[in-house]
Amino acid sequence: MPRTGDTFNNTREIPASVEQVFAAFTDPARHARWWGPAGFTNTFNLREFESGGKWSYVMHGPDGRDYKNESVFEEVSPHKIVIEHVSGPNYRLTIGLAPSAKGTVVSWSQVFRDEGVAERIEKIVGPANEQNLDRLSVEVLKML
Repeated sequence: MPRTGDTFNNTREIPASVEQVFAAFTDPARHARWWGPAGFTNTFNLREFESGGKWSYVMHGPDGRDYKNESVFEEVSPHKIVIEHVSGPNYRLTIGLAPSAKGTVVSWSQVFRDEGVAERIEKIVGPANEQNLDRLSVEVLKML
């Protein structure tokens, strides 16, 4: 399991350039297609994809439930995206994009403000983060 204390760490190597992976974040329609675990769709109400920008969206679950989310893009660059999730549960997600011999290594580090919360939702978050990276990989590779 990728959790240590309050932190979940996942990595994925995608056979595409850093620019090609970053493009899946910069284009709002593409970002909405892959964001979240398997079976979820998104409605982005406000998406200021820049350092300090606000992000308000609804994730629509496969069970028909809607999950409102409020975040801030703390840092946005082609090699690093930091998202502060300000609605509950509170966490900071740091996504790194590093060139590799085979393409790009995506590092996904999600730090919860409360270790007890991280422990309670570990069975959901661990697989959900892997599914999110699966969906990102599919989105990037279909555009090559």
